[in-house]
Amino acid sequence: MSGPVNAAGEMPQGNPDAREVVLAARNVAKSYGQVHALKGVNFDIHRGQVTTLFGENGAGKSTLMKILSGVIQPTGGEIILDGQPVSFNNSTEARDRGISIIHQELSLAPNLSVRDNIFMGREIMGSTGVDFAEEERQTRKLMEELEENIDPLTPVEELRLGQQQIVEIARALSVDSRILIMDEPTSALSASEVEVLFKVIRDLTAQGVSIVYISHHLEEALTITDHAVVLRDGNMTAYAPRAEIDLEWIVRNMVGDNYDLGSPPDTDMGQPALSIRNLTLPDPAGGFNLVDGLSLDVRAGEIVCIYGLMGAGRTELLETCAGRLRASSGEIVLEGKEISHLSIAERIARGLALVPEDRQRDGLVQTMSVGQNLSLASIASFTKGLFTQRKAEQSLIDASIREVTVKTSGPAAAIGSLSGGNQQKVVIGKMLATKPRVIMLDEPSRGIDIGAKAEVFRLLSEEARQGLAVIYSTSEVSECLSIAHRIIVMHKGRISAEFDSTVSKEKIMAASGESVAA
Repeated sequence: MSGPVNAAGEMPQGNPDAREVVLAARNVAKSYGQVHALKGVNFDIHRGQVTTLFGENGAGKSTLMKILSGVIQPTGGEIILDGQPVSFNNSTEARDRGISIIHQELSLAPNLSVRDNIFMGREIMGSTGVDFAEEERQTRKLMEELEENIDPLTPVEELRLGQQQIVEIARALSVDSRILIMDEPTSALSASEVEVLFKVIRDLTAQGVSIVYISHHLEEALTITDHAVVLRDGNMTAYAPRAEIDLEWIVRNMVGDNYDLGSPPDTDMGQPALSIRNLTLPDPAGGFNLVDGLSLDVRAGEIVCIYGLMGAGRTELLETCAGRLRASSGEIVLEGKEISHLSIAERIARGLALVPEDRQRDGLVQTMSVGQNLSLASIASFTKGLFTQRKAEQSLIDASIREVTVKTSGPAAAIGSLSGGNQQKVVIGKMLATKPRVIMLDEPSRGIDIGAKAEVFRLLSEEARQGLAVIYSTSEVSECLSIAHRIIVMHKGRISAEFDSTVSKEKIMAASGESVAA
């Protein structure tokens, strides 16, 4: 049986799984001022099962998980653990009762080693102080279980984003948890790393550990789900066992029947807005070139998708064009003018903008408001001497919020109060406010739901119709077959294939070096 909760907000009879309920949320509500993130949610977690939580950004998924793990407290309702009401004042109290969470946005200390991050706040003590040798041994064991060759003493800031995600997962696994909450654990992982994680999850559930899994990778999540719950606008709207759900069921209950990422827009393409000529970026570690003699033209009004597996060179290509990395050879030409010698700020001023993959670290300033983040990259346009033209800045902020449809209580709201999808819109809006001629987006849908993803893609289509050259990279094949006029496939720093929008998913994957199941 599947379907919504009843009018009283109670779970219908005929639970999708009859296993023991170890933790339950009853009529849990959470409000932030006038914003109601949760509106009386009922939710069960069963022993030794994977319960996947689906919903758009802002549906209340992360809020509910933060309440269950003690990160925040509810404004109404109760949490029942082992049949008894409990109240957690912080995540430490929840962890002491066997509940751990892997957050969507990484919470690592970049200047500390992998070992120190894993045991931060719960160090292993010996007779003479912290037993660093034992911490290192346990860290190595965790890395082996996750099949990741990471030295425990490596500073986290030296790891790529996917490896940092592995460290975050290892930290949660290092705690003897009865309930493990995973909020977007695979958002930065390669396909092989996801397979290893799923193997670990099944080992944990076989031992009786309960997993709560949140993901925007819908098809991927279906492979690990025992039963699914859908949230919409702070309410639980549907649930069902795995045998009764498919992708269509999830999408319909999340956003309705009319979900569509779009198709390539009709645009009047002009001359090349960005020309890349024989660009080469060496690997500092001495391996193959991260970008290897690559050449590419992107015209005004054109949308180009760059697809590739982890390590293909997609991010390195975009960051080199933006000036974040320095090429050893080659040229970058923006509207006929060579810009390889320019700084990041100078390239932005000339009309080349990058929306980075890691919005938390590279795209947003967490201590600033929504409005301050939106105007940050354009501050020079309304600053004279030591003074800021407040009226001009506010006008830009208001226009940006309307243009990219940010859902916020106002420009003064804290950036952390927004959902992941709306935070991504702020990063995009910030760069569009610089009036670019070319915008590059590295994994623009990372960590955002299908509804927010569709809104982002519609925004990019509209910008292309107005003459903007758009380049976006993705590791999801379905995103290639949407709004892109051309699909560029990268493999080991080179372009391995080029297709139009009529290509099949299998051909794209084959060109990337990815094996395709029969």
